Amino acid sequence: MSFLIPAAYADGAASVAGPAGSGFEWVFLVGFLVIFYLMIWRPQSKRAKEHKNLLGSLQKGDEVVTTGGIAGRIAKVSDDFVVIEVSDTVELKIQKVAIAATLPKGTLKAI
Repeated sequence: MSFLIPAAYADGAASVAGPAGSGFEWVFLVGFLVIFYLMIWRPQSKRAKEHKNLLGSLQKGDEVVTTGGIAGRIAKVSDDFVVIEVSDTVELKIQKVAIAATLPKGTLKAI
């Protein structure tokens, strides 16, 4: 049956663009790692460091907002928990890590 289908042979003069391990793949890998570091890792570690400093500097009398959106004044600080005074008669005991930000003094009276 080979007389019906002509044989196709590859051209021997064609050249390959480069050897398989030319290092061009490494450029993409290194570029990807640099972008990953600059866009994901570094900002996240910076945010974590700022939050750790915030939690370490909490004192009685500071006005804070929790991650749930509750605003109040700190009445007591312990190792892992903080007691927040939400109103004159209501105090909430929450974990320190649930505090999202501190507010400037007098913010709660303005609300």
